Amino acid sequence: MPDLLEHIEDGIATLTLNRPEALNALSMDIRTGLLDALDRYEEDDNVGCIILTGAGRGFCAGGDVKSMGDRAARGMEVRARGIQFSNRIPMMMRTCSKPIIGMINGVAVGAGLSMALACDLRVAAKSARFGTGFLKIGLSGDWGGSWTLTQLVGTAKARELYLLGDMISADEALSCGMVNRVVDDADLMAATRTMARRIADLPRVTVGYTKKNLFAAETESFATVLDMEAFHQARCSQTGDHREALAAFKEKRKPVFKGH
Repeated sequence: MPDLLEHIEDGIATLTLNRPEALNALSMDIRTGLLDALDRYEEDDNVGCIILTGAGRGFCAGGDVKSMGDRAARGMEVRARGIQFSNRIPMMMRTCSKPIIGMINGVAVGAGLSMALACDLRVAAKSARFGTGFLKIGLSGDWGGSWTLTQLVGTAKARELYLLGDMISADEALSCGMVNRVVDDADLMAATRTMARRIADLPRVTVGYTKKNLFAAETESFATVLDMEAFHQARCSQTGDHREALAAFKEKRKPVFKGH
């Protein structure tokens, strides 16, 4: 079986990390598969939302600790290039025009946590647990986790989670803003797909520009975001979906969006 499974149905693409025996620790096949899939989905008009999850009882345990010694032995420059290659994944997740929902079905640790945080939204099972884990194996962290965690939970909580390295429950992750929803394990798939369905049914060009605005809001000045919003709003006003929404409003009916 491949390390990454793909399934597209009715506008929703599901990516499943598929190394359950290793709690979906990140193999090279998973990394290259994610880069390839995200690149394809960006151009696929049949995809309106992406779900990212893990097979078995874990979301992702992060890097494969068993192979870390071999990778470190290659030298610092080679190791840095390898990490930079992997870091393309969270950047693609953040800049992809298709919203990504993390369906957190179990443990999310290290780069697995960073990957979950790079999703636009996160729905967690009650049994899910979260932790940074890096310092416990003598590493400082990658995949942008220090940035995304600080954005989501604030500086004090981010420092606590990185420096103390404690695992936290799904409920605590919800209370500090790390996840959007916590549901019973048995309801995780249905709850996540309901959220994905709502997003996939929205006007897709407009959703993409909305995501660009939100990403810029975390990295750019207010003046820059104002200029971006003006251009993006003008672009969206030219879409068929905007015209359909106006017509539906006047006719007091639900709009039927076509994605253009």
